[in-house]
Amino acid sequence: MEIIISNASDKPIYEQITSQMKALILSGELAEGERLPSIRALANDLRISVITTKRAYADLEELGFIETVQGKGSFVAGGNREFLREERLRRVESLLDQAIREARELGLNAGDLHVLLDELAH
Repeated sequence: MEIIISNASDKPIYEQITSQMKALILSGELAEGERLPSIRALANDLRISVITTKRAYADLEELGFIETVQGKGSFVAGGNREFLREERLRRVESLLDQAIREARELGLNAGDLHVLLDELAH
């Protein structure tokens, strides 16, 4: 698992960790039931505060992406296939919405977008 922290980003470090871990889970790179690094180990690897890492893990747990078992660690949550699918679907919708807004700025209509989408999908 590779997490990259950017000091130039306007996002707080815990949000950078949260969004990258969500992406890894949604992409399947982190599989259901997979054990995550301990909070302390991840903090050491990233050279950040344990408090920051703990906040990221707490947010991921609250969102249902990970589960923490006292004394055993944190794991990618299981049984949330539909939730994860919905999360990915929302991401696709957001990207399409952004594409539509940019296309409108260029003067493209829905037909033009359909042609572009068909070309890209093949």
